Amino acid sequence: MSTKQKSDAADKIPFPSRGSSPFGRDTQAIFWNNHQTAIQRMLDYDTLIGRDLPSVAAIVSPTGSSRFGKFFFGTSEILIPIYKCTSHAVAEQGHADVLLNFASFRRAYRITSEVLEIPGIRTIMITAEGIPERHARALKIRARELDKLLIGPSTVGAITPGSFKIANIGGTIENIIASKLHRAGSCGLVTRSGGLFNELAHTIALNADGISEGVAIGGDRFAGSGFLEHMLRMQDNPAVKYLLMLGEVGGSEEYRVIEAMQDGRISKPVIGWCVGTIAAHFSTGVQFGHAGASASNDREMASTKNEAMRAAGIRVPRSFNDLPEIIKGVYSELHAEGVIDDIAEPVITPLPEDCQTALNSGRVRKGTHFTCTISDDRGDEATYAGYPISSVATPDTGFGIGDVITLLWFRQRYPKWASEFLETVIKTVADHGPAVSGAHNARVTARAGKDVISSLVTGLLTIGPRFGGAIDGAAQYFKLGAEKGLGAEDFIDYMAEQGVMIPGIGHRIKSIRNPDLRVKGLKQYAENHFPVTRLLDYALEVERQTTRKKDNLILNVDGAVGVLMVDMWRGLGYSEEEIDHFIDSGTLNAFFVLGRSIGFIGHILDEKRLNMPMYRHPFNDILYDVSVVRDERQDH
Repeated sequence: MSTKQKSDAADKIPFPSRGSSPFGRDTQAIFWNNHQTAIQRMLDYDTLIGRDLPSVAAIVSPTGSSRFGKFFFGTSEILIPIYKCTSHAVAEQGHADVLLNFASFRRAYRITSEVLEIPGIRTIMITAEGIPERHARALKIRARELDKLLIGPSTVGAITPGSFKIANIGGTIENIIASKLHRAGSCGLVTRSGGLFNELAHTIALNADGISEGVAIGGDRFAGSGFLEHMLRMQDNPAVKYLLMLGEVGGSEEYRVIEAMQDGRISKPVIGWCVGTIAAHFSTGVQFGHAGASASNDREMASTKNEAMRAAGIRVPRSFNDLPEIIKGVYSELHAEGVIDDIAEPVITPLPEDCQTALNSGRVRKGTHFTCTISDDRGDEATYAGYPISSVATPDTGFGIGDVITLLWFRQRYPKWASEFLETVIKTVADHGPAVSGAHNARVTARAGKDVISSLVTGLLTIGPRFGGAIDGAAQYFKLGAEKGLGAEDFIDYMAEQGVMIPGIGHRIKSIRNPDLRVKGLKQYAENHFPVTRLLDYALEVERQTTRKKDNLILNVDGAVGVLMVDMWRGLGYSEEEIDHFIDSGTLNAFFVLGRSIGFIGHILDEKRLNMPMYRHPFNDILYDVSVVRDERQDH
C-alpha cells in the first residue's frame, strides 16, 4: 500500500459523512447512567433553543429501580423511560442514534464495546477518564471498522449550536448564552480540553460570531476520534467558514492536520495553538493535567508543534493571550470578503427557573405542605430536636434511648430519672410470652413465610383497647376520678354506672397473694425517684377496694404504666391540659407499641430460626356448631 493510500485509510472519516454536522435538531440520545444534573442541562438547552423534541430519549440504569425519570422540558414535567440494558433501550427507542456513556472508567470500556456492535447507535461519547490505553486503542479501531463516530474518552462532548448539545459542554445556561452557543456561528472549534473549549467558545463569541459546531476530543492519550477527522468534516461543512484547533503538549495529532493542509485536504483558514509551551523550560518531562499531555520527544513539545503549524500556514498567535486578536482578524477578513454574512440574533426563549433555585435566592415565596418540629435532615448531618445524630448516638455521648425518645417525642431532653423510667417501661412491656394475641399473630404470620415487617405488622394491629390499649384508658380514667374528687369506692361505682370496666385493673394469673413483680419494680422505681406519685397512690386506693371483691383485681402493668406516666409528667412540670393532650393523642400507648415491637420481632426471628411449618389450628380446639340452614326456595 502506498503512503498516500495508508494516509487515506487512517484519515477515513467516521459517521457522519463529510459536509454534515453529527447532530441536528431532531437528534436524540440514550443516556447511560442516570446522571440527573447533566440530563436536565441537556433538556434546558432544548428549551433555550426551542426544540420540539427532547434531546434525551431514554436512560440506561442497570441498578436503578425506577421505570421512568421525571425531568423538566420547559415548564412541563416529562417522563423519560429508564431501562436496565442498553439493547432494550435501543430496540424501543430506535430513533435515538447517540449513546452518551457516563459510566465509570471501570465499566466504560465494556459498555462501549457492547454499544459499538448495536446497529442503531452511530455516535458514542465517553466521559470517563483513565480507561487503559490498550482498551482505548481497541475501541478506536473497532469504531472505525464499523464506521461509527466515537468521541472521548475523557471528554465533555460536542455541540452543534442551535441544534443539539451533549451533557455539560458549554457550562451553565448563562455561559452558553454569553458564548452564543444557542445559535450557529461560523467557526469550527476542536479542542482536547473541555474547560478550554468553554473558554474559547466565549472568546470566539466576543471577537467573532460564535461557532458552527465544536467538539472536545478528550484528554486521554488515545482519543476515539482525533483533530483531523473532525476538521476534515468541518472542511466540507458549508456552515463552517474557518477552523480553530487547540492542541497541547504530547502526541502528534497536530502534524496530521498540517499534512492535510499541505496536501490540500483542508483549505479553509485554520487558527491553531498548542498549550504547554512552558514545558520547553523544564529539563525533564512534565505531565500537564490530561493523560495525553506529556511529551516523549522534542517533536511532541508544544513550542515545536506551534512552529510547525505556523510554517504550514496555520494562524498561530505569539501566545495564548493573543488568540482573541487572531480570531478577530480572521473573522474580519472573511466578513469583508463576503464569506461570512451577518447573523440575525434569534429571540432567546426564557428558561423557566426551578422553584428551589428561586427559593434559595429569596425571589419567591412558597407555602409548605408539612411542618416538622422534631428533626431536620437538610444540613450535613440530620438532627434530633437540634442535636446532631452523632452527638447522641454513641455511649460516650451520655445519651440513652430514653433521651432519644424524649427528644423526638417531646422535643426536650428529660432529666435522668424520667428518661430512665421510660427505658424501664419499654423493657417491662417488651414481651409477655408467645400466647398473647399479638405475639401469636406475629408467629403465625412468620410461619406462613412472610417477612419480618409483614409479621410484625400483624402483631401490632392487635394492640388496642383489649391488648395494650389499657395504658391510655388507665391514665384517662384514674386521672378523671382523681380530678372529680371521687373516693376509691365512688370511682368504682362511677365506672360501673358508665358500663366501663376499669382499665388497668385485673390480671388473669397474678393476684394479691401472687403479685406481678413487673408492677412491683415500677412502683419501687417511682417511690425512689419521682417527685410526686399522687395518681399512683389514688390507683392503689382503688386496688385495695377491688381486691376485696376478688384478689386478682390488682393494678396490672398497663395500669401502673398509665398512672405513673401521668405522675412523671406532673413531676416534670407539664400542665393538666398538656397531659390530657398526651393521653388523647395516644402517646402512652405508643410506649407499649415501641416496647412490644421488640418482643414481636424476637418471636418472629425465633420462628425463622426454628423454621417451623405453616400453622393450622387444631380441629379439637374449635367448637363446631354448624347446622343445616333453612332453604327458602324449598319452602316456596
